Amino acid sequence: MNKSELRKQAMTERRLIDPSAIKRLNEQLLQRFSKLDFSAISVLHIFLPIAEKAEPDTFQCINWLKNHHPHIKILVPKADFRTALMTHHEWRGMDYLEKSTFNILEPRSEEVYKGLIDLVVVPLLAFDKCGYRVGYGKGFYDRFLEGSDALKVGLSFFEAVDEISDVDALDVRLDLCITPDKIYYFNT
Repeated sequence: MNKSELRKQAMTERRLIDPSAIKRLNEQLLQRFSKLDFSAISVLHIFLPIAEKAEPDTFQCINWLKNHHPHIKILVPKADFRTALMTHHEWRGMDYLEKSTFNILEPRSEEVYKGLIDLVVVPLLAFDKCGYRVGYGKGFYDRFLEGSDALKVGLSFFEAVDEISDVDALDVRLDLCITPDKIYYFNT
């Protein structure tokens, strides 16, 4: 399937998930996420979920990290839709978030982090067995991850599709993707 078809299919499937099932799926994602080796991670970037789009609840991951790996600096994104670029800001808690004009939670902080990032938790709608992903189509994360040595980790409620038929040279592969049932490793 191509990206456009996968995008539509994944958004439809997400909307059809029962709220109690979403809670269970998020718990399963967190259980698998907590099994990752964080010993070499100092700085971690993680997307903030858009509840209206039934995205995985990364707030659970943030809370788990704060409790189990308090030494890790957690960064969250702020998107500039005029330039299609993101800036990265240190997580300071829910009280420091506000909704953007696109109804996306973002940090209020203007202080931008410009250092190295060890691990990036990447949003996605679908992914394939080679580690390529389909997002919302704006390319924010592909631009951000281009040339990055950070470990790229996807979170998905659904399993991998066989192949995304229209992958191009600008698409950045994931290193692994966590689903409720398993972890897919792509660069081993």
